[in-house]
Amino acid sequence: MLFGYVRVSTKTQNPSLQIDALLKEGVAEKNIYRDVSSGAKAERHDLDLMISKLREGDTVIVWKLDRIARSISHLLKLVEQFEKLGVKFKSINDPFIDTTSAHGKFIITLFGAVAQLERDIIIERTTAGLKSARRRGIQLGRKKGLGKEAKQKAMLAASYYQENKLPIVDIMKLVGIKSKPTLYKYLAIQGRRNCKECGVVFWDQEQDLEEAYCKKHHKKA
Repeated sequence: MLFGYVRVSTKTQNPSLQIDALLKEGVAEKNIYRDVSSGAKAERHDLDLMISKLREGDTVIVWKLDRIARSISHLLKLVEQFEKLGVKFKSINDPFIDTTSAHGKFIITLFGAVAQLERDIIIERTTAGLKSARRRGIQLGRKKGLGKEAKQKAMLAASYYQENKLPIVDIMKLVGIKSKPTLYKYLAIQGRRNCKECGVVFWDQEQDLEEAYCKKHHKKA
């Protein structure tokens, strides 16, 4: 059985040209499925519905490749899905895409090789770029530290904590910090540390947060 698929990007576009071409190919109108969807949109109700109706020996016909596939990788996934179902695929305006012929199958295989090559090149370039950046001492990922407003809050919080000895809850209200983890993060940036040996609180921005020692235990460490 022949099935046809039609897609237009907006409701104002006329699908008649596609439908007439499919009818000319011998597709019954009842077997033509239609979606109104942009090319980038993944969700296509009628395409999924058509695929659910397919059976071994059927053929899917489209007017052009871009009516059914969002990209080469999407096209290859669809063709692979059709092959598993034992279904042929044909594009009227792209005669080289016709899995009913040996030539068409070869082109699909070639597309798959090109897509894989493109993925490999992207991975290779990304890896090389990351290595090059690291060699030049460029910091990758999100920048560490705080923004201007957050820095001001951190300094104010540390002042209230060290000098005024205010309770944590009061500091949060005064500075405008909503969570305790955020407050302790700010205090840590300002130098608040817990000695790894005895747990006492002290201030030292130079020492690592997880490997900090007070003066009493620093030498022993």
